[in-house]
Amino acid sequence: MAKYRLGRINEEIKKELSNIIRDEISDPRLTAMVSVTKVDVTNDLRYAKVFVSIFGNEDSEKQSFEALKSSVGFMRREIGHRVKLRYTPELILELDNSIEHGMHINDLLANLKGNNYDADK
Repeated sequence: MAKYRLGRINEEIKKELSNIIRDEISDPRLTAMVSVTKVDVTNDLRYAKVFVSIFGNEDSEKQSFEALKSSVGFMRREIGHRVKLRYTPELILELDNSIEHGMHINDLLANLKGNNYDADK
């Protein structure tokens, strides 16, 4: 299968999952801000690894991830209705900490820059 087709499918599933999580999942445990950062569909379109980033404190992050994991069946059914594919991929949720990691690196760089600025004076 052509790479550009898989890329289009990845982006379409990512967009639809973002809409489903934002608008249609009404689980009270879903309190933190959730964003879908990346979707990787296998070549045979049977599985889709979904990377989600959850922004909040550790407790709300854990509860929100559990809420997402419990609503995987609903999300798969909705993807089947919205994206026309022969097979609806099974969704595998993975927690993506890259945003928090980037914020941590940014803080370290800001502290380093602040320390160098004070040393120059």
